[in-house]
Amino acid sequence: MFEKNAHTQTAIMDALAQRWSGRAYDSDRPVEREKLLSMLEAARWAPSCFGYQPWRLMVWDRREDFQTWHRAFDCLAESNRAWACHAPLLMLACADTSFADGRPNRWCHYDTGAAVMSLSTQATALGLMVHQMGGFDAKKIRSEFAIPESFDCLAMITVGYQLPQDQIPEEFLERELSPRSRRDLAESFFEGTWGQPIK
Repeated sequence: MFEKNAHTQTAIMDALAQRWSGRAYDSDRPVEREKLLSMLEAARWAPSCFGYQPWRLMVWDRREDFQTWHRAFDCLAESNRAWACHAPLLMLACADTSFADGRPNRWCHYDTGAAVMSLSTQATALGLMVHQMGGFDAKKIRSEFAIPESFDCLAMITVGYQLPQDQIPEEFLERELSPRSRRDLAESFFEGTWGQPIK
């Protein structure tokens, strides 16, 4: 993989600095089952309110079951299909909106995001690339895979190996090589009172 490390204002863990949402997947290189299970194990141990673990992740492997993978792929927005067609794995992150006793779980989305971040960080440490997408038809995928109404369909996710830089198609090259950026630390993180930048 070619690197697009974050230019951080202070040192952070390598897997966090190296994680980025690429689109150029090597369609000929499947994700090994042990690596998939390692990513899911990382997600399993994410923190959650009361330890409820509201996340559910559906996984579709193009090589193992192309027909079912393609049913999930067809739920993506057209703009995402242009590049996601090369990803060996598709996932769907869902969140259980209620606790077991029926009370609403207002932390379910927060907790599911934490699980997916754990998965993404583990994937990066394993040499894989992850891209999360909001561009998909939630109603269609719910119907297609009989997802219960009590679960919110939050994000589709692609996972795979990065295509070597010299093989990236011209139409994707500029976007893949563009520099990464974030707001300055002081713009998003406050101390003591709202709007007071952390020192």
